[in-house]
Amino acid sequence: MATARAMRLLMGDTRALDAIARIERALARIEAASRRPAASSSDPAELSTLRDAHQALRARVEGAIGQIDHLLENEGG
Repeated sequence: MATARAMRLLMGDTRALDAIARIERALARIEAASRRPAASSSDPAELSTLRDAHQALRARVEGAIGQIDHLLENEGG
C-alpha cells in the first residue's frame, strides 16, 4: 500500500510540476509581450474583439489556477 501511495504522490508531483512549468512559460510570453510597444487602435470593433479575447483568456487562467489549487489541496491531505 505504501508503494501505491508513493506512486500516486510522485504522479501528482509530476502533474503539479508540469502545470508550474506551463505557467512559467506563459508568464515569460506575457513579459515579452509587455516589452513590445502597444499598437494603438481607434477601431471600436477591434477594441471590442480584444476585450472579448481578454475576458476569455482571463477566465481560462482563473480556471487553470483553480485546478492547480485543487490539485495542491488534494495532494496535501
